[in-house]
Amino acid sequence: MEQGVSFDLELIRRYDYSGPRYTSYPTAVEFDEAFDESAYRRACDRSNQSGRPLSIYFHIPFCDTVCFYCACNKIATKDRSLAPPYLERIHRELGMQSELFDRSRQVEQLHWGGGTPTFLNQEQMTELMEVTRRHFTLASDDVGEFSIEIDPREADASTVALLRRLGFNRMSLGVQDFDPRVQAAVNRFQTEAQTMTVLEAALAEGFRSISIDLIYGLPFQSVESFGKTLERVIAVNPQRLSIFNYAHLPERFKPQRRINESDLPAPQVKLDILQSTIQRLTDAGYVYIGMDHFARPDDELALAQRAETLYRNFQGYSTHADCDLIGIGVTSIGKIDNSYGQNRRGLEEYYADIDAGHLAVFRGIELNRDDLIRRDVITQLICHFQLDMRATESKWGIQFADYFATSLAQLEAMAADGLLEMDADRIRILARGRLLVRNICMAFDAYLAAKQGPIGFSKVI
Repeated sequence: MEQGVSFDLELIRRYDYSGPRYTSYPTAVEFDEAFDESAYRRACDRSNQSGRPLSIYFHIPFCDTVCFYCACNKIATKDRSLAPPYLERIHRELGMQSELFDRSRQVEQLHWGGGTPTFLNQEQMTELMEVTRRHFTLASDDVGEFSIEIDPREADASTVALLRRLGFNRMSLGVQDFDPRVQAAVNRFQTEAQTMTVLEAALAEGFRSISIDLIYGLPFQSVESFGKTLERVIAVNPQRLSIFNYAHLPERFKPQRRINESDLPAPQVKLDILQSTIQRLTDAGYVYIGMDHFARPDDELALAQRAETLYRNFQGYSTHADCDLIGIGVTSIGKIDNSYGQNRRGLEEYYADIDAGHLAVFRGIELNRDDLIRRDVITQLICHFQLDMRATESKWGIQFADYFATSLAQLEAMAADGLLEMDADRIRILARGRLLVRNICMAFDAYLAAKQGPIGFSKVI
């Protein structure tokens, strides 16, 4: 399939309203506390009948310092003594979770996120991986995708070497912007040398995929300044880049209140940065995967997209669509069978559940048939930019035009604007519609329709 993207300023202005990122469908705002530990255990029982491989996500919430732009669930602290009691509960949760899954089900995907996973010291990271292997069967290095989020300020060459020995073969590096003025405004002081030390070590140790994260829309950024950061990153030729849009929502995320709103680039400047970034990355040979992600044409994500096997979950795009996802740690979300379940958000509540011998799942949702059909459609569109309606009819036993009459009526206007093409058999998102894929997916979201509009989401651009 074609993997190009086009920037159309008029269309972006017209369609730049709020909407979900669709790391799940239904989205987390639909989760309910009626889904509890008992419901989660029943989902695990059903899951074992499938024999699907497993994925495990670990949330390490601690950060040494707070980045003012951050919207993640984190605990900013310099107190490293907080890590051992948290890890003790993580180890116990791993044991409880492992009892719910057949040992024959191999873990093909593993991810440590945060927070800052390398807030842990080397002994703690080693022990966590040892406990994981004790309770679960991890795939071999040539099959498994074992990734970790790295803050280069919290890692060095010896850290990277240890992570590779522990089995990690992929990493994402948080950079955001090399400009000192921008770094000062968001309280993230990180030299280019720190980043390159970790990057060079990862290449030397044989990490197979390295992704670099940048953010546009931060204070004092301009097309020229962000372009300088982008040039330095392109020069080291990472397999992937994530170019995130900064969503300023200080009413929801307290650290953002320390950002001076008058220092933020004007909306037009943000769009100019995005347009320039897309052009520079395209010229450098990267392809647009979707939802902020770019990759080399030979990267696993690009290959999976062309083969139409790409998937999307809470960690972003994935090549392992068939895995059941186990969430470990505070606020983690899992996807087991036809359900989503989320752990407690606060440390005290999480500790109380684990100490009492209970899983910390406190809310979630069991998907009904309509949810499953719509999730399938949204996944196809957001991952592959096209949908075979006849294949969907065959898979789900529906008449697509009847089942999605309201959705197709909404897409007619988008087709008229050149975002997509439709015929009786297929929906195909065009290059100028790919930045607006969230808008297209929203036409199939029954929950948004019931709310009469998106609530509590960031803008799509």
